[in-house]
Parts: sequence; C-alpha cells; structure tokens
Amino acid sequence: MATDKTSRTDLLGPVTLAVGQEDLLLDRAVREVVAAARAADADTDVRDLTSDQLQPGALAELTSPSLFAERKVLIVRNAQDLSADSVKDVKGYLDAPIEDITLVLLHAGGAKGKGLLDAARKAGAREVACPKTTKPAERLTFVRQEFRTLGRSATPEACQALVDAIGSDLRELASAVTQLTADVDGTIDEAVVGRYYTGRAEASSFNVADRAVEGRAAEALEALRWSLSTGVAPVLVTSALAQGVRAIGKLLTARGGRPADLARELGMPPWKIDRVRQQMRGWTPDGVALALRAVAEADAGVKGGGDDPEYALEKAVVAVARAARAGRGGR
Repeated sequence: MATDKTSRTDLLGPVTLAVGQEDLLLDRAVREVVAAARAADADTDVRDLTSDQLQPGALAELTSPSLFAERKVLIVRNAQDLSADSVKDVKGYLDAPIEDITLVLLHAGGAKGKGLLDAARKAGAREVACPKTTKPAERLTFVRQEFRTLGRSATPEACQALVDAIGSDLRELASAVTQLTADVDGTIDEAVVGRYYTGRAEASSFNVADRAVEGRAAEALEALRWSLSTGVAPVLVTSALAQGVRAIGKLLTARGGRPADLARELGMPPWKIDRVRQQMRGWTPDGVALALRAVAEADAGVKGGGDDPEYALEKAVVAVARAARAGRGGR
C-alpha cells in the first residue's frame, strides 16, 4: 500500500527495481505496486514470471498493445538470472517503456546480472532496498517500523523482547507485531510480549538474566517462576545468568571506545555492547566475581548437586541482583 513517502504515482511509474534477498521485503515491494495498480484500475492484468519464464521475445509479446487498453503489471523474479538475450530485451524496453505498464524487476544485487541493474538505475527506475537482515539491531529497527506502520506504540523494551523471542525470521516478526496490535489495546510493553512469547525457552531464560544483571531482583524472580512454570530447563537459566555476568565483566575491564571497536575486541555484536553498557551501572569487579561464584554454585545444584534446583536458582538470581547494586551502595 502506498505510504506518505511513496505516492501511488511513484508506484505506478514505468519501472520498479527491488534489490536484495529478503523475501518478505521483495514480496511487499511487489504487493505495493499491484495494490496501487488495481486501485487505479480494478481490471489490471498482473503477470508474475520467474527468470526462466521470460524467454527471448516474450517481453515484446507481454507489452504489446491490448484491445481493451488495460493497465498491466509485469513482475520478473530473480532478474539476475535472465539469459543474455532476455537481458537485451529488457534493456531495450527500458529505453522506451510503454504507458500504463509497470515493470517490476526483482534482483538479488551483487555482481551477477549487474549490467541489467545498472541499466535499470540509469533509466530512472524507482528502487526499493530489500536487504537481508543479518544483525539483531536491523531486526530491532524492523520491528519498531512495523509498529509505526500499523499506527501503534511499543516500548523499546517490548521491541527488544520480541526480537529476542522470535529470532531472525522477518515473516515471523511481522506476524507477531500484527497479532499483538490486533489483540492488545494501548501501548505494547515488555509484559505483554512476555505473556505472548517468552514461553520460548531461550528468550525466557535470557529475560531472567537481563533482569538480574540490572539489579531488579523482584522482576527477575517473577520471570524465573514464569520460566520454570512453562517448562524451561533450569540449566538454560544458569547458562543465561553466566553469559550475562561474563558480558558485564568483559566490558568492565575493556578499554573505552566505540561499540564497533569493543565488539571486535570482546567478540560481541555492537548492539550487545550498547545493551550491556546500560546494564553495567553499579557493577564492580568484586561484584562480578561474587556473582559468577553464585551462578557456578547454582549450576552445580541444578545438575544434581543439590536437592532443590528451584531454590538454587532463586539464590543465584538474588545474588546476581545484589551484586549489580553493590556499586550503587545497594545491599
């Protein structure tokens, strides 16, 4: 659907070039053009072709005048894989596009088929970036934008929790945002995301660790009880606690610098450097040592060294939260 930044006129230009390998974004680029065309003419003829279906000479046939003069949208997927003769046909069409026909080229980018990519750009094609999202920070930006597009407000913590819970699949993330906005009134916060999604073992255990290293003992204990009640293995919780405390320790002893430089030095992604920086207020080297010992004791307890794994985890959570507050004068 056309947005404020992309008018229907732009969408119905002669050529749209969608570049990248993120399937969800490529599909959206196509849907936007088709929706705009059908809004202008309900009888729009849409042809969706793979690169091997666009044989030499086929484009001339598809763009030939119709008796009914209907609008057309021609979609060519994997345009980087077109044969040399078909590329020649497309380049020729780009020099003299036909009115009321919108050609949508989906191209993976990169070196393969770069001549066609350059020709489309030179011809003034409207370009849509559809890059593969490989970094957590990019997925976080995507989630925030999804909420904004749907006209809803979500807290930064809620967006991060959703990325932590769902993972890297943009379709799943988009679906989760849609579900939350349909089911929940008002601002969507971390507690709402937790009710829907943090039953997933990995996300739930890291939620416990995040609250503990931030010194929020009561919230960490509540998250712990929720995790255990939904079947999360205790060993996953001790592992998450250990990772959280170690990250704090690494950053405490690291030299100052930009997140990208610290990321290379410490072997963490830049987004995590920013997050740990926010969590480390109040921590001291002694606090890190005490917390790691508490987590090690809990780990031994949940692996058979104690009678009550739940109690061992609660002790560790409280110990970590106290260590987090030690530098602020907390007890």
